[in-house]
Amino acid sequence: MTGFGRFQVSLKSKKLTVEIKSLNSKQMDMSMRIPSIYREKELELRRYITSKLTRGKVDVLLYHETEDTDMSHDINTATVLSYMNQLSQIEPSATATQRLEMAMRLPDVFRGEREELDEDEWATVMTGVDAAIKAIDTYRTAEGKVLEKELTSYIENIRALLSQVDTFEKGRVEAIKERLQKNLADSGADVDQNRFEQEIIFYLEKLDITEEKVRLGLHLNYFIKTMSDETECGKKLGFIAQEIGREINTMGSKSNQADMQKIVVRMKDELEKIKEQSLNVL
Repeated sequence: MTGFGRFQVSLKSKKLTVEIKSLNSKQMDMSMRIPSIYREKELELRRYITSKLTRGKVDVLLYHETEDTDMSHDINTATVLSYMNQLSQIEPSATATQRLEMAMRLPDVFRGEREELDEDEWATVMTGVDAAIKAIDTYRTAEGKVLEKELTSYIENIRALLSQVDTFEKGRVEAIKERLQKNLADSGADVDQNRFEQEIIFYLEKLDITEEKVRLGLHLNYFIKTMSDETECGKKLGFIAQEIGREINTMGSKSNQADMQKIVVRMKDELEKIKEQSLNVL
């Protein structure tokens, strides 16, 4: 979502600079500073930029190289004389020249006639806005390619860790079964062996993580596919990351084995990186 675009256009008697900056945000949050002559076009400009940039914390700045180039000024003589008269009462020792200098710095000394907005001029302004937006898109595209590589590497790290789970899976089941049998033997209780086997099978089924491994693999594939096939997929990637986290957490709660839990912790570490970077995706 991060980007910056700047473009300058030449108007009749001035140059106008357009600057647009975009930062990460869950929705469109736009602030705008533009010359007063363009105020009537502000809503139109907001709608246009929103349609192009979709979301982000967007700052829009339009400014002229020289100030007040859209104003013609006349001195408000009555106001100046009134100021000088009041100043003479406040500071009788001041000369007329000093009072005039002070009066000229006070408000409403100038009367301005604002120019009417020329539609041809506004069309030129919009070409500058378009150019700044294109610059942001170029910036975002370059950043997106970098993010895609990073996110892909995190996903593949989780996939590699998932493949390591199988190394401990069989040993984990056998260790649990042996521990239960030993505890039963130590208790000296007389039990039906068939019933005992059934209970072990039921218990081990509750600890089985086959479904979680399959679903996690599918979520990882879906994450990569979404990045490759869809535009403006940031929110969707966030939802997929939540599903990935759900499967990892379930595996952790069922693992009941130190080595597997270490793998789960490493998976969570990679997932946090994914969640953080997904916030940067449009």
